[in-house]
Amino acid sequence: MVRSVGIIGAGVSGLASVKCCLDEGLEPTCFERSEDIGGLWRYTNSMDSGRVSVYRSVITNTSKEMSCFSDFPCPEDFPNYLPHSLLMEYFRMYARHFDLLRHIQFKTTVLSVRKHPDFATSGQWEVVTETDGIHKSHTFDAVMVCTGHFQEPYLPLASFPGIDTRFKGQYLHSWEYKDAEAFRGKRVLVVGTGNTGGDLSVELSHVAAKVFLSVRSSTWVFSRVSHQGFPFDMISTTRFNHFLDWLLPSALMRRIRFRKFNSWFNHTNYGLASTKSSNFKAITNEELPFCLLSGTIVLKSNVKEFTESSAIFEDGTTEENIDVVLFATGYIFPFSFLEESVRSLFDDNRSLYKRVFPPQLEKPTLAIIGLVQLTGSVMVGAEMQARWVTGIFAGWNKLPPTSKMMADVLKKKPLVERNPSERKNLKMSFISYIDEIASCAGTKPSVLKLLLTDPRLALAIFFGPCSPYQYRLVGRGKWRGAREAILTQWQRTLKPLRTRVVDDSSNSSSSWLWVCLLALPAALTSGFLFSKYSQLGWSHRAGSQP
Repeated sequence: MVRSVGIIGAGVSGLASVKCCLDEGLEPTCFERSEDIGGLWRYTNSMDSGRVSVYRSVITNTSKEMSCFSDFPCPEDFPNYLPHSLLMEYFRMYARHFDLLRHIQFKTTVLSVRKHPDFATSGQWEVVTETDGIHKSHTFDAVMVCTGHFQEPYLPLASFPGIDTRFKGQYLHSWEYKDAEAFRGKRVLVVGTGNTGGDLSVELSHVAAKVFLSVRSSTWVFSRVSHQGFPFDMISTTRFNHFLDWLLPSALMRRIRFRKFNSWFNHTNYGLASTKSSNFKAITNEELPFCLLSGTIVLKSNVKEFTESSAIFEDGTTEENIDVVLFATGYIFPFSFLEESVRSLFDDNRSLYKRVFPPQLEKPTLAIIGLVQLTGSVMVGAEMQARWVTGIFAGWNKLPPTSKMMADVLKKKPLVERNPSERKNLKMSFISYIDEIASCAGTKPSVLKLLLTDPRLALAIFFGPCSPYQYRLVGRGKWRGAREAILTQWQRTLKPLRTRVVDDSSNSSSSWLWVCLLALPAALTSGFLFSKYSQLGWSHRAGSQP
């Protein structure tokens, strides 16, 4: 029986894991190498510690109602998309409310995690930490690794001949970027068109002499503002849309998907993507199309090589006098503190059962939390993983035999290996994955049962946003406030916008039925394709994130 649990990292995943351990009566000890909570989202303008953090201007890609912890809604007066400072404030509120800080040891680095000598029978782990130069050994019944997938910058210099031998300008990874001032008046080339590459290109365009954005694959651009001005994910991420995605023929979905992609602006005209593209990614950026339209950003093909001061592209064109090359090429996650015999069991999260458990371990007492890229908020995914895992540690949930876990892993693992920086490897449908884990944990709501007992709630769950509160309606960890949170989520969405009230007698205020009906045309015009096309490239800033 697991009692003591070592948790590595006090970011989003770590905080959720500490709380879930306490909910199950376990004894968590969380180790955080920095002096505060928040992980990636705690902004700092220093890189001395080697810690990855967001840049100064970052704003979440997922709305507050779709990103919050399932039993702790964001304050109603918070904006729908949060800057890092407000997200950190929310984390602190969560930590205080559930009294989590007393279980966290700050300024403590985990040096190694190794199997205890009698691991085959006990399942225990030996964890060695360092605090102020002093090493200490701990023994835990289980370990939850909550370091995420933004651990070390991925800088593929070998793929860009001349960058480190001939090029005389400056080059750096987006990890080193904090704000645009250092690039004022310079000619900047940004390599990579994920969310970070798009964001930084736009920000640099306000101060740089010129910004070039190198694109390797087709890229579709979306806005966070959807129908009627509501957050895109609240309109798109619904069970109704998810059902249509499963129901309709893929050929039809592809045609409508591309039509919707181009409804904002024609991506082919901008050189971003073609409807003939089979491989593509999608990013969120409201300003990028205008920057391309106004010429402050110039789109380029993939870089072939660098000379002393110029970049030569695969289409044969050249841009001279490049001062800075900024690589937005992602991150890797080596888990260097894990002993090799354990680390070799999984090359990435696709080798993990349900993206959490190394299936070949003799005892299921090691869990990797938050190493998953979803089409929705990774915060919600990490919390659901933590609830399932701690239920297993406490003996309430069970894992299948090793053979069945391995079969499940092999069935879901793609055959073609991709570039390590392309987190498409980790990307999964938000509703599909959360429902899968919730089913394992016994917390997935049944719309059919609710239709018989609480039809109003059932309709809100099916047609409305698939918000995290849905997973607190049943099972262990059931929260009495879940129903009310679901039925009032649209009010909290509108609250921060009502700073100036305009009288509109034709508007039927906050009727829940109106909201449900809104989901129908939204789904037919855009939303019902969300889960499908996001699997093919929707990119979320770390809960994503650079």
